[in-house]
Amino acid sequence: MQSTVAAETDIDELAALNRDYISSVQNMDVRRFDEILSEDFICSNPDGSKIGRAAFLQQTAKPIAIAGLQAQDVDIRLMGDFAIIHARTTYTLPDGTPGQGRYTDIWARDRGSWLCVAAHVTRC
Repeated sequence: MQSTVAAETDIDELAALNRDYISSVQNMDVRRFDEILSEDFICSNPDGSKIGRAAFLQQTAKPIAIAGLQAQDVDIRLMGDFAIIHARTTYTLPDGTPGQGRYTDIWARDRGSWLCVAAHVTRC
């Protein structure tokens, strides 16, 4: 069983990784994604497409139309070497209107490091 201190450390690390993930989407930070995505990463996009790691990195390199992307109501569920992050997003669309969505990211500890293995993104 994981100690409370170790669990808190993992939660803090996952919270920081979640902030990096959101920042990397907004800032097209392919380098950071290359560090935090597992080799077999899969993403379900808001349009329903499912893409692998290479396609996700290519997608990330393209400018995005939204601005001010922020994660809200972040819920990190830790299950040993496995974690699920659920959150709501807010952002501004190109015409200035507010937008929102939700995401679920799945993380796994691999050789001592947390890596994102899957993501599912929706927009409302």
